[in-house]
Amino acid sequence: MTNWYGTLPERWETYKVGSLFIERSEKVTDTDFAPLSVSKGGIVPQIATVAKSNAGDNRKLVCKGDFVINSRSDRRGSSGVSEYDGSVSLINIVLTPRIETNGKYWHYLLKSHNFIEEYYHNGRGIVADLWTTRYTEMKNIYLPLPPRSEQDAIVRYLDWKVSGVNRLIAAKRRQVELLAEMKRAVVNEYIAKEGKTVRFRNLFTLIKGLNITKADLSETGIPCVNYGQIHSKYGFEVNPDTNELPFVDKSYLETNPKSLMLCGDFVFADTSEDLAGSGNFTYLNSQTSAFAGYHTIIARPIKEQNYRYLAYYFDSSQFRLQIQMNVNGVKVYSITRAILNSTSVVMPSDEEQKRVVQHLDKVCYNIDSATEKLAAEVALLGEYRTRLIADVVTGKMDVRGVEIMEGNSNDNY
Repeated sequence: MTNWYGTLPERWETYKVGSLFIERSEKVTDTDFAPLSVSKGGIVPQIATVAKSNAGDNRKLVCKGDFVINSRSDRRGSSGVSEYDGSVSLINIVLTPRIETNGKYWHYLLKSHNFIEEYYHNGRGIVADLWTTRYTEMKNIYLPLPPRSEQDAIVRYLDWKVSGVNRLIAAKRRQVELLAEMKRAVVNEYIAKEGKTVRFRNLFTLIKGLNITKADLSETGIPCVNYGQIHSKYGFEVNPDTNELPFVDKSYLETNPKSLMLCGDFVFADTSEDLAGSGNFTYLNSQTSAFAGYHTIIARPIKEQNYRYLAYYFDSSQFRLQIQMNVNGVKVYSITRAILNSTSVVMPSDEEQKRVVQHLDKVCYNIDSATEKLAAEVALLGEYRTRLIADVVTGKMDVRGVEIMEGNSNDNY
């Protein structure tokens, strides 16, 4: 059977996790030890606005240099070596090194893609989202251990190379943000300001999406657009024939027929963690049906409408500000059917709507094409970073003696 790390250099050794680390399970409170968050970006101080449980007096102690990993598979990749003393929720495993090593090597190794897959492979559960790996299962996983001098060389090299990749990714993501701002500015400038003002409730019938959870999603059945796909995006088109969507069982057709989207339907996320994202939506532009999933509201046209015009209108500040002025909440913002029904839409003549759509389609096509190209480049850089780390921390790439250019390291990973 092949080990998760593959063939190692002869000078390297292997040990079980339990031989290299001791589990730290001391219970503390978040008043005595500041709360820390275990994120994909590593171990960071918990921000004041994060949603907290009532278990503030029942947490695990973390000391500087400890490795912490979230045991739940739905938090895959949330781990890292802590630079802080503090406390984390009990769902996390806290490990303190038994021997003197370069902690940053463990940070890279134990956050590498192959280890993450091995870690959750050793867990257990009913479904993927509820899959958990406990310390009793983790302690028997074998880890590669290079000589200390090589650990240091690996850390220096990856700090240098990964920081360069991270800067490229950050620059391209910033370009994506600027393009999004440009697109919204174009829509705001060109969307109709004059015409018949119509209440939302006179244009649409509102229907609640499926009352399901992630555990109800499957690999076959009927496509389903869920809250997770909508809440982080501005208006976008969904075509089940080309978009990669999860599925729900066909049995939902019998019990929830109204939650099946039709071509021209809009679907709004009914909650948002970000006020600016309140009003995020998608719309179905295909004759292939799809369900609207959890935390969604379907807006079904009462009569046939130019849904392309409406999509641009719903993306405009003119419409979104109406929602943002009325949403409920402080940390999580709820968008109710009543809030949607109380908004208004400016509906110019049919000819004017067509003219608006033709112009914005032409301009936005170029912006969307540039955005897609940048997104693809970000994905490729991410894949390169993943492979680079995996190869270096398992000895596939020997970085001893590589000359490091100073001043380009220490970016977080």
